[in-house]
Amino acid sequence: MGVTSALVLFAVIWSLMFLIILPIRVKTQGDLGKIVPGTHAGAPEVHDVGKKAKITTVLSLILWVIISTIILSEMITVRDLDWFGRMAPEATAGETDG
Repeated sequence: MGVTSALVLFAVIWSLMFLIILPIRVKTQGDLGKIVPGTHAGAPEVHDVGKKAKITTVLSLILWVIISTIILSEMITVRDLDWFGRMAPEATAGETDG
């Protein structure tokens, strides 16, 4: 896996984790009874985005290390995910296409 692939993998993991963590423990204006005129009662009042970004980064780094290790050690390959048998059989040593 190259540097670019590793960075893209981390960015995807971070983005998905952030979207999962973002709604956890959000206190809305309706929950606190402090609805600002012109806003929806479900608008967040206390959201702690910075803290959630730090938590997301730590969890994403842990997941990234695990997934990168699996990819680099080839415990799971693309051929393992070929459930419909669409990939050609793997060529053995000495065989050529021709």
